[in-house]
Amino acid sequence: MITAIYNLQLISDGVITTGKAVLIKGDKIIDIIADTDIPAGATRIDLNGNYLAPGLIDLQIYGAGSPLFFGGDPSSNALAQMEQVLLAQGCTGFFATIATNTDDIVEQGIDAALQYWDKRIGNFLGLHLEGPYLNSKRCGAHPPALIKKATLGQVKSWVEKANGLIKMITLAPELQDTEVLAYLNGQGIVLSSGHSNATYAEGKSFLNKQIQAVTHLYNAMPPMHHRDPGYIPAIFEERPYTSIVADGIHVDFAMIRLAKRELGDKLFLITDAVTESSTGAYKHQLKGDRYAMPDGTLSGSCLTMLQAVQNCVEHVGISLAEAINMAALYPAQLIGDAGIGKIEKGLDANMVIFDDKFEVTGVIFNGITKTT
Repeated sequence: MITAIYNLQLISDGVITTGKAVLIKGDKIIDIIADTDIPAGATRIDLNGNYLAPGLIDLQIYGAGSPLFFGGDPSSNALAQMEQVLLAQGCTGFFATIATNTDDIVEQGIDAALQYWDKRIGNFLGLHLEGPYLNSKRCGAHPPALIKKATLGQVKSWVEKANGLIKMITLAPELQDTEVLAYLNGQGIVLSSGHSNATYAEGKSFLNKQIQAVTHLYNAMPPMHHRDPGYIPAIFEERPYTSIVADGIHVDFAMIRLAKRELGDKLFLITDAVTESSTGAYKHQLKGDRYAMPDGTLSGSCLTMLQAVQNCVEHVGISLAEAINMAALYPAQLIGDAGIGKIEKGLDANMVIFDDKFEVTGVIFNGITKTT
């Protein structure tokens, strides 16, 4: 059975086109054709002129819905709720993230992911460990007492325990031994520099070499200075894949505009979103339009991926098609998944439908359409 999605504005690979129909069979896109050429017998779904974009991909998120995944008791229930909530928001791929914590909590998080893996809907793509191998001088909301230097023994034990589910690790490269970075690279894990106090020279030495990416640009890193350039100019010059929290709180929109000019197609969106929590090391409290720790330290965001796209369009001046690239194509490229991030013949039928007010009106996941 072929399903034809039509009467839409198609966003893919930096371009918006009209007059097209997307044909789906099973869980794949089998063709993109003129909407006048829809084959007889196809099931037709009229999008009423709304946008159809590739499913959004969030490589750093801590919770969605009620429970915080990595809180005092990491659970498969929290992952199940994240999948459902994020899918309804148009996020068809995400890395559940574990922040700096005790070894027990990190290992419970790994166990929860393993227990849930065979039950998942499919938008849970794996784990991102943000810490504990950070620089305590740039700890942000991460507890300094739990930050430490990586040892090869512990890294190996966690990677082996996770059985391939650890997909990304944020760490402070300037503090880690070469053998640790080499081992993680050999495992195919994306290494991202974050909560780092690296100098300009240190950044130039490891970016796009041992380190493929940078986590939440500007946050938890040394600021630029005209006599001591610091780490940020090294990022701008080396242009690794770099994530940013586009909420206007973690980063001012003017600074996002600067980052986009410098990094181009290497700048991508994350939410870094959390939920309220009263247990464990991270007691996130919602204070107005932001989450903070009890001492007032800014923590994760309240964003969804589509809200981040909207902010880039309305406040930064980035075109809608390019903002979608930042939320779908570029994250897919970083993690090396060629089956997602675009709407193209042969790719996975994972897409989000939204209107001109950036409200999700439907999601297509594994070829199945759900309207809201």
